[in-house]
Amino acid sequence: MQIEKLIKMANAIGEFFNADPDKEAAVESIKNHLIRAWEPRMRREIIDYCRKDGNGLAEPVKQAVMKLEV
Repeated sequence: MQIEKLIKMANAIGEFFNADPDKEAAVESIKNHLIRAWEPRMRREIIDYCRKDGNGLAEPVKQAVMKLEV
């Protein structure tokens, strides 16, 4: 999958959960959604991208992605 699509999708998820006033809970919710809704290949791609530079990913999304295990 193209990384641009994954970035857009991840940021949309982040926007939804970022409404939570508890920012740590928002990051955890983003992470859990990525685990439940994304297939492993998609998670691997976004993790690799985030480790390289993560440009374009919202900060809560970066935090959530870095908590994912491959």
